[in-house]
Amino acid sequence: MADRKIMVGQRVRRLRQERSLTQTQMAEQIGISTSYLNLIERNQRPVTVQFLLRLGQAYDIDLVQFAGDDEGRVAAQLKEVFSDPLFVRAAISPQDIEDVSGASPAAGEAVFTLYKAYRDLADAARQGGAVAEGTTGAVAEGNANSPAEPVLDYLQGRDNYVPELEELTDALWTEEDLSSDALFNDLRRVLEAHHGVKTRVLPVDVMEETLRRYDRHGRRVLLSEALSPEERTYQLAHQFALLHWADGIDEAVQGAGVTANNERRLLRIALADYAASAVLMPYGPFQQAARDSRYDIALLGRRFGAPVEQVCLRLATLQRPGAKGIPLFVVQLDAAGNVVRRFSGNGFHVPRFGGLCPRWDAYGSAASGDGSVARVVRTPDGTTFFTLALRRVRPGGGQAALAPAIATVIGCEAGQARQMVAADGLVLDTEPAITPIGPSCRLCERVDCGHRAQPPLNRRLIIDENYLGYAPYFFT
Repeated sequence: MADRKIMVGQRVRRLRQERSLTQTQMAEQIGISTSYLNLIERNQRPVTVQFLLRLGQAYDIDLVQFAGDDEGRVAAQLKEVFSDPLFVRAAISPQDIEDVSGASPAAGEAVFTLYKAYRDLADAARQGGAVAEGTTGAVAEGNANSPAEPVLDYLQGRDNYVPELEELTDALWTEEDLSSDALFNDLRRVLEAHHGVKTRVLPVDVMEETLRRYDRHGRRVLLSEALSPEERTYQLAHQFALLHWADGIDEAVQGAGVTANNERRLLRIALADYAASAVLMPYGPFQQAARDSRYDIALLGRRFGAPVEQVCLRLATLQRPGAKGIPLFVVQLDAAGNVVRRFSGNGFHVPRFGGLCPRWDAYGSAASGDGSVARVVRTPDGTTFFTLALRRVRPGGGQAALAPAIATVIGCEAGQARQMVAADGLVLDTEPAITPIGPSCRLCERVDCGHRAQPPLNRRLIIDENYLGYAPYFFT
């Protein structure tokens, strides 16, 4: 919410201790009383904008990063970790989790990384699979069961913003005199002029299930006619990024610390996707258009010639210092409810293991067509979010293929929803209009839920054949 209290006591304490200051010394340097500083450090007082400004002036820190939500994100991750039956005897309380994430988010991240490695090995053992070759120590090469996870973690760690690629795309528009009205032809021209690569759109019966392919020997980018004009431009921009900015993308992959081959390839794809979005929707004009149109996703898609799901993902990348957009989270789901992509922003933390809350019905709410469905939801911590679910059928490989569909859910805190045109006419603050949701079923402790698919991991089950409630069990 816009008026959410900012509690950064642990960060203030770490900042003070890193500079070997007493509370009295720090209080004098920023012009507040020692008792007030003591209350802030113990999270008994929220910080004010004036306090943050004084802190920034005194110690030259990035206030946006300092007042960010790293601790909340780490706490959400640790809650998933310590909900595992493995830790049932440890009796880790919510306060313990807050203390750990507040005292050292880096340590919390390390615990979560270790738990992911444990889950990978445990899953491989249950499935009878072998640990990947080249393993050193206890962890296989990368994340054997989900190579996309390190890629999502990398983008999440950068707040879904890659300034190096933004600079390259900004320069491209200037140097090559691109036109938004003829971007597809402009990209074809630049590809042929700089790389000797031609572009061809081929019939479905030739491309079959392939939508885009780069023919290295023939020096051609081949696109399927099954793609819409917007998708053709996007796919051409993706291949353009891989060819034109190969060195920059390789440098980013090297600096990401990703070592497994599959993960490196997926990161290259993710960075090329990011660059393609930036080519179609250059930061400055897109950020201005988003603000002027009040985040009208359909209009932005038409104006910039981009698929609507890419518009949503691009809106979540508006993190440039001094020109930020609304803090948004984005989740993409397939028909089975699997999380395909996620960016946890603005205090909304997407579960890492298991699906989303069935009460939310984020996919099904938009499953009736290619329209959109707005909804207001409330998480267990009392935060209310405005969400917009959009379903889009993606091009299939041919006439007989079952066309896949994906739902993209974009959301912001309810206090900022009026900046989005999709929230017009929607009641945001009346209880009957708000859907209470939880994390995934395995983490949710709500008793009165008829949607529960799994029992909570950290509660004791009571199963009675003579009792039937919302589920065939209850818990304490």
